[in-house]
Amino acid sequence: EEVFIDNPANFPSTAEIQSIYEPYVKATIHLPNEYLGSVMKLCYDKRGIKKDLHIYGSKHTVIVYELPLQEMITDFHDRLKSITKGYGSFDYELVGYKESDLVKLDIYVNKRPVDALSVIVHKDKAYYQGRELVQRLSKLIERQLFEVPIQAVVGSKVLARATIKALRKNVTAKCYGGDITRKRKLLEKQKKGKKRLKQVGKVSIPQEAFLAVLKGDSNEK
Repeated sequence: EEVFIDNPANFPSTAEIQSIYEPYVKATIHLPNEYLGSVMKLCYDKRGIKKDLHIYGSKHTVIVYELPLQEMITDFHDRLKSITKGYGSFDYELVGYKESDLVKLDIYVNKRPVDALSVIVHKDKAYYQGRELVQRLSKLIERQLFEVPIQAVVGSKVLARATIKALRKNVTAKCYGGDITRKRKLLEKQKKGKKRLKQVGKVSIPQEAFLAVLKGDSNEK
């Protein structure tokens, strides 16, 4: 059975998959000659396949690559402009599908999967993108009264993890003198309260966290 997936939430389990194909585009890139090496590295990072290269004199180069559509629509344009100081440009057209080794990367916040943060990535990039996403999210999600673990998961394997530390609240501030017993009781009560909060507490995820998923991996490997 052939199935088209347009939402990571509908990605089938590994046991159900015989083969996976992803859409590719043919990108024609125009750039000044001095940036050729850097742009070719960008295309390599994006799993590109070089198809053609023309150098026109000492100033202008045109290269043609086939690239996975997913790699192109994340941050390819921004990185190309950055590398070429704004002088690079490209156009593209769809050229069909190619077989690829893709996996679903899930993000868990407080041990709960967040479907909107799931992405489909190439297996070779899963660890690096998972680590990058976890690091970004740990900076974007506000601290709670309880610790919040953030995990990047493929299947049942945790690839990366970060923990947002709990907010500290001094519950013994009003305990004057040396009433150690009362202080211990208050601290124990606070500990139990935080444990209960962690079990039932919902974590608010800001819009910036969802945008972080769309930015791709800033440290391509």
